Amino acid sequence: MDIIRQLIKEFGIKESQVSSTIQLIDEGNTIPFIARYRKEMTGGLSDEVLRDLYDRLTYLRNLEARKEEVIRLINEQGKLTEELKKDILEADVLQKIEDLYRPFRAKRRTRATIAKEKGLEQLAELILEQSVMQGTIEDIALPFINEELEVSTVEDAINGAKDIIAEIISDNAEYRENIRNMNIKSGTIKSEAVDKEEKTVYEMYYDFNESVNKIANHRVLALNRGENEKKLKVKLLSPENEIIEYITKQVITNNNAITREVLQETIEDSYKRLISPSIEREVRNLLTERAEEEAIKVFGKNTKPLLLISPVKDVRVLAIDPSYRTGCKIAILDETGKLLDYTTIYPNAPHNKIEESKKVIKELIDKYNIDIIPIGNGTASRETELLVADTIKEIVKEDVYYTIVSEAGASVYSASKLATEEYPDIDVSIRGAISIGRRLQDPLAELVKIDPKSIGVGQYQHDLNQTKLGETLKNVVEDCVNSVGVDLNTATPSLLQYVSGISSAVAKNIVKYREENGKFKSRKELTKVARLGGKAFEQCAGFLRISDGVNPLDNTAVHPESYEITMGLIEKLGYTTEDIRAGKLKNIEEKISEYAKASAKGLDNQIKVLADELGIGILTLKDIIEEIKKPGRDPREEMPKPIFRSDVLKMEDLKLDMIMTGTVRNVVDFGAFVDIGVKQDGLVHVSELSNKFVKNAMDIVSVGDEIKVKIIGLDIERGKISLSIKQV
Repeated sequence: MDIIRQLIKEFGIKESQVSSTIQLIDEGNTIPFIARYRKEMTGGLSDEVLRDLYDRLTYLRNLEARKEEVIRLINEQGKLTEELKKDILEADVLQKIEDLYRPFRAKRRTRATIAKEKGLEQLAELILEQSVMQGTIEDIALPFINEELEVSTVEDAINGAKDIIAEIISDNAEYRENIRNMNIKSGTIKSEAVDKEEKTVYEMYYDFNESVNKIANHRVLALNRGENEKKLKVKLLSPENEIIEYITKQVITNNNAITREVLQETIEDSYKRLISPSIEREVRNLLTERAEEEAIKVFGKNTKPLLLISPVKDVRVLAIDPSYRTGCKIAILDETGKLLDYTTIYPNAPHNKIEESKKVIKELIDKYNIDIIPIGNGTASRETELLVADTIKEIVKEDVYYTIVSEAGASVYSASKLATEEYPDIDVSIRGAISIGRRLQDPLAELVKIDPKSIGVGQYQHDLNQTKLGETLKNVVEDCVNSVGVDLNTATPSLLQYVSGISSAVAKNIVKYREENGKFKSRKELTKVARLGGKAFEQCAGFLRISDGVNPLDNTAVHPESYEITMGLIEKLGYTTEDIRAGKLKNIEEKISEYAKASAKGLDNQIKVLADELGIGILTLKDIIEEIKKPGRDPREEMPKPIFRSDVLKMEDLKLDMIMTGTVRNVVDFGAFVDIGVKQDGLVHVSELSNKFVKNAMDIVSVGDEIKVKIIGLDIERGKISLSIKQV
């Protein structure tokens, strides 16, 4: 298989793009670096496309390696034919290779291997030949009776031969592939309750049937979980008659042979005893792999906008981690996220110290000039929200607001080694409140401290392949960190380790260097950091920012390799480096027009004139222009801001047909969960997302989006809210 040709076909891109990308990957460049700084070579492929291409390249290379290994293993047995080798080399999926290798794989002792040990392989071959027309099957088997080998009767001989033939049929790669496809096309997944009387979350699956080719991914994962928890029995109902008829047509070539009846019995035994159980496992594994792959993608796509939520800068916060019995933990943070004070209040059951709690909050707001009160969205969140809303009404300071912040993973962080290092003298419970406050001020810097699996946006994350999930989420975090950029003089090791080219060890070395030598004055200083070599510098430098450094370009995403060209551009247009620092290049396009209008029409053509003169690619030049227009730009500023409130709604305040503004908290296969400011998130079912057919909810909404919704269903007793976007 030509891997490059295969990738061109699958991704619909040019050969030069594929070849260049593979070359860049093989040279050890990271995906964020390739996506940002090698656009000319890749033709501007996005980080998402590059990740998919990298994954597919890895799979195809592993496929080729497995082909070579299987060919070698079969050849060592002296059983490799030219036809078999050709079939292996032409296989385009791993399963096909494993099917072809199956007959040659070392097996534990089976009924067939025992029969072969008894000298019955020749009898099996005679039966399969179907050439004998006279006499009986017993006549053929008689010469194979051998007391020494424990073949005492003709029945023993025939049964042993049948076992050998059954295994031959089961090991046939073509049969297996076709039977698998017949199950995928016509099979049914059926589930039933282990105990019909028991009330569980799986009741909709107590008597459930769905076609293999139609079953939704989230149902596959739900069935698997129910089965693992011993609440459901799940099986594959195969088109058995159709399959046996298919095998019969392949195996029985002479209906007049005296071996026909024995072969028919063997076919049915082979299917029921050997083929059916393994094909059922394979089909269910295929469904699970497909469902997991989709769920992992959902998880990654949900995590990205959550990490890129706009930071709320230059505010003082009073962060609350709500609870009942153990009290609500409060942390006061200044504009930089530094802890100023902390305490605990007990407004909720069983203590109900509402007035005392209000008094503490008022005093803290006044003492520290608080702007925003972020409240964690976990246990007792809405009760605490009511308390805060009432308190805000009673105070003189008018510009105090509250907002709800996802606290997923805060408890995991609180008890982590990292949290202990950051706050060795602070109680574990208070660390959760600190995390909630910092998530408002800089979501990305805080959330990178938490295992991405614990951030909690997706479905069935604990049931998924943890290695694949971990790798996907690591990539998502890496892409987010590198798209935003990192302040070299304030970043923690937990944030720095996600920067392109920087390992966790080098991240710690950067912080150590900073502590010993003071702030970095330029990106060049990075080369003095222990274990940060030339390649690592190339990969990381453009993603690290120095806000008050010697060179204003160090506060942009312009890579040091392009500094000379950038200075050439600035001089051509009559600017100075101080103009960059002072933010005077906002109208640079006008200067480009003036400079190039004599030789080109239209901005793109004018930029091409400059690119040619500077000896640089157009895509790279456009990126440079965008960066020097706005040094220190944070792309998250374009993302939706959190909704700030000063009053609260209860479920009882809601009415059908109300139009509300809400924040998307999670997106799943069947729709989106939206926080509209009451205790329970509402569900916009996939059918209510748009007037057009929606295949994937993520095509319409993302986590963190602010959207208008209409209430179309209310079940206050069960705490269920149905919402619609399309009816707004």
